[in-house]
Amino acid sequence: MIANLPIYISVTFVLTTLATLLFFYFSVKNSSLETTRKKATLVILVSLFWLALQAILALLNIYNSSTNSLPPRIAIFGILPTMLFLVILFFTKNGKQFIDSLALKTITYLNVIRIPVELVLFWLFINKAIPQIMTFEGLNFDIVAGISAPIVAYLVFTKNKLNKTFLLIWNFACLALLINIIVIAFISAPSPLQKIAFEQPNMAILNFPFCWLPTFVVPIVLFGHFVSIRQLLKK
Repeated sequence: MIANLPIYISVTFVLTTLATLLFFYFSVKNSSLETTRKKATLVILVSLFWLALQAILALLNIYNSSTNSLPPRIAIFGILPTMLFLVILFFTKNGKQFIDSLALKTITYLNVIRIPVELVLFWLFINKAIPQIMTFEGLNFDIVAGISAPIVAYLVFTKNKLNKTFLLIWNFACLALLINIIVIAFISAPSPLQKIAFEQPNMAILNFPFCWLPTFVVPIVLFGHFVSIRQLLKK
């Protein structure tokens, strides 16, 4: 864990992670297919197991004990397994069926969690755990996606003031914002691949509970955009 970090930062991020899990749970629970809805409890259990595993690895200093390893340990044990699982979902018959039945409205609202994430990142920067470039004072504009998410979801799904074409464009734009901060976070983290922010690197993601950001929160948000884009293009 990061020494001398105010407790409210960690608490806020833990609650944000749990909120991400609940949004994903309800997107499954509100699925258009009964077979998918029945998997909602399994989603919770598997996600909690994964979060616990990542917490253990971070608390045992597996991620921050050797920042010179290549590829970075968090990439091997945290990010890669998640990405492989999501790829499998998109390239298997059952996976596609699962994806296409998820509740698009809930997935759109899920992006609101990007607001507290950006606040946490800003607080981490103030406490010298990440570089300024990763915040909204730097080159991270992801908070725009979080602020606009409930507005867009309300106007599209409740008021029918915006059509699905607008929602598709919005998803592509927010996906670009997400990829932007993913790249910045990656090249500013301490590893042989680090390119920027040497004076104040991105140390937070190697520590608990912030290891959940690249290993759970970001993959879920990324998954949500790909699910939304796939569903909207099909329609």
